[in-house]
Amino acid sequence: MIMSTHTSLPQVFLFVLTCILLAAAPAAAQDAGVAPTDDAGRTLNLDFEAGTLADWTADGDAFEGQPVQGDVYASREAEIVAEREEDARSGHEGDYWVSSVLAHGPSGQGELTSVAFEVTEPYASFLLAGGAFESTRAELVLTDGAEVVFSMSGTNSFELRPVVADLSDHVGDRIFIRLVDADAGASTAMYIRENPFAHISFDHFRFHAERPSFPNEIQSSEVSALPAWDEVVHAGLTGEQAAAAMDLPDGFSAQLAAAEPDVINPIAMALDERGRVWIAEAHTYPVRAEEGEGRDRILIFEDTDGDGSLDSRKVFTEGLNLISGLEVGLGGVWVGAAPYLMYIPIDASGDRPAGEPEILLDGWGYHDTHETLNSFSWGPDGWLYGTHGVFTHSNVGAPGTPEEERVKLNAGTWRFHPTSHEFEVFTYGTSNPWGIDWNEYGHGFMTACVIPHLHHAIQGARIMRQAGEHFNPYVYDDLDHTGDHVHWVGNRGPHAGNRRSGAAGGGHAHAGAMFYFGDSWPDEFHGRLFMNNVHGFRANTDILERDGSGYVGRHGPDFLLANDSYSQMLDLQYGPDGSVYTIDWYDVNQCHHGNPESHDHSTGRIFKITHENDEWVDVNLAERSSAELAELQLHQNEWYVRRSRLLLQERGADAGVHDALWAMLNDNPDVTRKLRALWTLHVTDGLEDQDLVELLDHESEHLRSWAIQLLAEDRDVPQSALARFEQMAVDDPSSLVRLYLASALQRTEPENRWDVLEGLTRRAEDAGDRNLPLMTWYAMEPVVPTDLNRAMDVALAAQLPRILSFTVSRIAAIGTEDALATLSTYLGSVENAEKQAVILEGINQAVEAEEGEEGGE
Repeated sequence: MIMSTHTSLPQVFLFVLTCILLAAAPAAAQDAGVAPTDDAGRTLNLDFEAGTLADWTADGDAFEGQPVQGDVYASREAEIVAEREEDARSGHEGDYWVSSVLAHGPSGQGELTSVAFEVTEPYASFLLAGGAFESTRAELVLTDGAEVVFSMSGTNSFELRPVVADLSDHVGDRIFIRLVDADAGASTAMYIRENPFAHISFDHFRFHAERPSFPNEIQSSEVSALPAWDEVVHAGLTGEQAAAAMDLPDGFSAQLAAAEPDVINPIAMALDERGRVWIAEAHTYPVRAEEGEGRDRILIFEDTDGDGSLDSRKVFTEGLNLISGLEVGLGGVWVGAAPYLMYIPIDASGDRPAGEPEILLDGWGYHDTHETLNSFSWGPDGWLYGTHGVFTHSNVGAPGTPEEERVKLNAGTWRFHPTSHEFEVFTYGTSNPWGIDWNEYGHGFMTACVIPHLHHAIQGARIMRQAGEHFNPYVYDDLDHTGDHVHWVGNRGPHAGNRRSGAAGGGHAHAGAMFYFGDSWPDEFHGRLFMNNVHGFRANTDILERDGSGYVGRHGPDFLLANDSYSQMLDLQYGPDGSVYTIDWYDVNQCHHGNPESHDHSTGRIFKITHENDEWVDVNLAERSSAELAELQLHQNEWYVRRSRLLLQERGADAGVHDALWAMLNDNPDVTRKLRALWTLHVTDGLEDQDLVELLDHESEHLRSWAIQLLAEDRDVPQSALARFEQMAVDDPSSLVRLYLASALQRTEPENRWDVLEGLTRRAEDAGDRNLPLMTWYAMEPVVPTDLNRAMDVALAAQLPRILSFTVSRIAAIGTEDALATLSTYLGSVENAEKQAVILEGINQAVEAEEGEEGGE
């Protein structure tokens, strides 16, 4: 399941209360003020120091058990007693205070109303905390006419802060205080987890003759500047109602293709060569069952008559355990179910397994069961790709692989070759990515949660991480996200923007990635990247534009609004008729945690999104000849292109197919069609190294780039190609080509990298490129320890930023006398003052590290 947080509901309450404990102490007012009194002169209990709710009336459950004394807190799950420390207070005055978060967490609702009293001074103050919602507020209300003369909400904070009310027009009037927690959204687990501020806390009401001054006073402008809670008009709809509630652009419609009980908890989807929809049902999530007790299954759905309903449903297999990834091709089904990547062969009927699942890889972690291997997809190079989250730690290898030979992975993109069974990490980093797709040029992009959503999946890249460090401590920095925007609002982090980020795109949690390359939707959607936004109950779009060696993702209009707070669409894919299927987990709870009871295991939907131009087709590409499949590489709908390429890959080398593809590569004027031919030649063993070396001189930067990648595919770049790489690093005009060179160098023996690195590091025009300085460093870092002097020579001549500082830091980290001597020698020979300072800093690092080790001994 794709979610975005990593704590259980009990932990949320602990978090809420801990934050209260750790809040800063309140600032003292210049004027202490006076407490209101009743008509007999008795001081009213408006600061709760009586230890009761005397002079107050409670309605609802929000203020049960109030007031609270000191820093003792109670919730449904735990009672925490904390010693009050001078720098660890809730912010209340005296011994007692009230908060609607204390009895029932953020889900409590109700009102607390004081007795009426006379306004004796022109100003009043009180302490307030909680949510910046109209539904969580403190009001001062005239007894006569019930007019609200003052109202204030919190600032999405647990810290009680002063509020000042100007009552100068009401001196002599009678008022009462009303504390309101009417936040209905807090009844959902998602709201509670993502919005612990859905409450109100109050203390210490006082009158003042002069306006008091507080350095941390809450201003109304501060509250109003915070975004409002997004209104979602529906919840808990039937499948038909949910489809009808969706908003789509003109010309589009949503149809329910399948729903519970026919499909439950759909977590992954694939379309086969017949356009059938394969679904992985995750009944076991979020806790892996005991071995042999898994309840997950794989279903096959088909629309047999073109009416949009998936009227045929077959169970392909069941008894799987913690399924999270699914793809179909090459004669079988590829299944991710941690700790395994499995292959299940399909029999001649196409509907049933031809044998038991084969475990291809094991060691996949499931520490965080919503960040396991996921988003299976066939890359243009014939590898099976997937993504993996940051809080699950995998150590992957074929069964029986020794520990030291396994591949470590805890965030990024991986790939597995279906015939050689080679496994590798393609990119490192991000957060909880759950979606990957490729544009027309074969450039991959991932969608992610919590951190910014869009990331260019560059081979060998180290991308920004949500948490933790890269396995290699010497990367020193990582690539930024690709977008020029995020889908949440405010400056309090991504989680604080959930359910109030509609104007920006709906929030931080994304699932699924689809470049639309069907052939029936209007041109404006062609090549646009679609992704589901879980907390925004919608589908976002980004428009990718080239920017140097990479891209920038511009904010496209949201494509689909579900208008349903149960909606959780996880994947979307277009099919042979150009329409798009999307799967919806559909659950009141939108955030991952380990309690199975918190998730609804009785619902699930498949929707079909259709444009009025779409026309249903009955197709089975497996029945086509190889020559026909080769011709389909020119189809306008890329579904045909990808599935045909996969079938040709399965069938293997074919001289007639190769001739047709070479003609396409040489003669077709469209570079995207040339690339399709190149990729299909590659997966059908129709390319020799010499063919690729010759393509290094092609006029298209895309053909040159892909020739570089394919030459380095087996990590054995021929010498003729290395010689061209060296020249291309110096004079190729394309920054994209140089990016591919930086990637390929990481797959090249260290001793063969130097000449190409010298060329790349001296390309001054790449100094401001979004990828090249760091990608070049990633290629250079492993060779630095092999030849310290040459590394320093390259770094001193480099025109790319930070190559010198990174090289010096890498040498300093070696920590040997030779390393220190090398830096000292270059310090004495360099005349540039800035470079001297960089080297001197490295020497200091090395000395400090050595002294630290000696001290430790």
